[in-house]
Amino acid sequence: MLDRWIHSGDHAVWLELDGQGALHRQTYRALRGAILSGRLAAGARLPSTRSLAAEAGVARNTAIQAFDQLVAEGYAVTRHGAGTFVAAPLPEAPAARPARAGARGARVRLSSHGERVRRAAPPGGLSWNPPRPRLPYDFRYGEPAYADLPYAKWCRLLARRARDATRRDLDYGPPGGAPELREALAGYLARARGVACSPAQVVVVSGSQQAIDLAARLLVDPGDAVAIEDPHYPALRRSFEAAGAQILALPVDAEGLPVEQLPEAGARLACVTPSHQFPTGVVMPLARRLELLAWARRADAFVLEDDYDSEFRYDGPPIESLQGLDRDGRVLYVGTVSKVLFPSLRIGYLVAPEPLAPVFLAAKALGDTGSAGLEQRVLAEFIADGSFERHVRRARSRHGARRRALMDAVAEHLGDAVDVTGANAGLHVVLWVRGAPAARATELRQRAAAAGVGVYGLRPFCRHPPRRAGLLLGYASLDEEAIREGVRRLASVLS
Repeated sequence: MLDRWIHSGDHAVWLELDGQGALHRQTYRALRGAILSGRLAAGARLPSTRSLAAEAGVARNTAIQAFDQLVAEGYAVTRHGAGTFVAAPLPEAPAARPARAGARGARVRLSSHGERVRRAAPPGGLSWNPPRPRLPYDFRYGEPAYADLPYAKWCRLLARRARDATRRDLDYGPPGGAPELREALAGYLARARGVACSPAQVVVVSGSQQAIDLAARLLVDPGDAVAIEDPHYPALRRSFEAAGAQILALPVDAEGLPVEQLPEAGARLACVTPSHQFPTGVVMPLARRLELLAWARRADAFVLEDDYDSEFRYDGPPIESLQGLDRDGRVLYVGTVSKVLFPSLRIGYLVAPEPLAPVFLAAKALGDTGSAGLEQRVLAEFIADGSFERHVRRARSRHGARRRALMDAVAEHLGDAVDVTGANAGLHVVLWVRGAPAARATELRQRAAAAGVGVYGLRPFCRHPPRRAGLLLGYASLDEEAIREGVRRLASVLS
């Protein structure tokens, strides 16, 4: 920090350099602050650049650059043969220095949509990966197994694609995604999930959340009813709240969303995670799926199917997607590669009913003019040469071993103290603590953390409080030994 008195005409002015950035920018900001505060009055003569340099202890070129910036922005004017003067009138002349970034200013008027966004956002804002201290045995949910990634193969493909990049690779791409990726995804989804679609129906998005936001903006008007599962993925609910939807949070039962509680008129959309309900893990059986599709047809509504981790099923063959059963164009199918590969790749996909695909493509174009091209083409090649599905098979085997270690440890150390849901698919389970009301979940989490074990409560995912304490345990990022030790320590807490 450099503080000096300088003389301007008959007056001395205190200049305070803030120590941030280039010296000529500091000098410019100090002079501008003196002008805006009135310490250098409109019309006052500024010292010569030679005098300023000598008095402030800076190089003359620094002073010249600072004066040039003041003149360029209209804070000062140069009069040939007379010197440099504070402009009169000034371009902007607030009574005090401009408030620093983050200071409270005038109330900002938001649009009605902006107000809904503000109300929907939780305190502290939205963050998909909030900072949390890493515990020795941390059962974090939603975190993939980074150690299992075919990282060397991915890097080779990416390096080759970058090295041989053409203008097409580097230019703006189609808003719906690279054609080769849309084709590869359509083929993969047909093989792995029974999804019936053409590449033209596939919209590549920046993760499943963008797909949810597009559906909210394109299908829902303020006041429309949207049915969601309870408990549920909170960011989904907030997207529809921001769209002005009337949220119907229906408590899930042992088969998922209770279709009989859906209204026969007035509902625009029902949002479900049928292959592995988030977060309880229950699987919607075929009969319930057919009931849901029949409801959508009768109610002239749509169903948003979030298939976020369907690649990982351990008991029996994979369950066919809801979209694959749809014969009326009522299902919007949403998926992501964040759980199979890694979240920062930011590639997901939305399969729209054929009549809706053009408008989803148009909305995607207005939102971001297309997703990153190189990564899309690498993923397309990764799928086309079989690497993706080989990785899925290996990951399913590894996660199956982790899941067995978890279930064996729960049976050995917790026994009848808990009930388990969600163990036959996905990357997490829920432990329902017998005899413990929901209000005890926070206490149990804190005690577990003190023992070095990270577990997560169900309350943040619920519109209505659950009846008993539920603890969510993700196991993808832990090895079997750590899983067994973490459950052993958790048992000492729950006992």
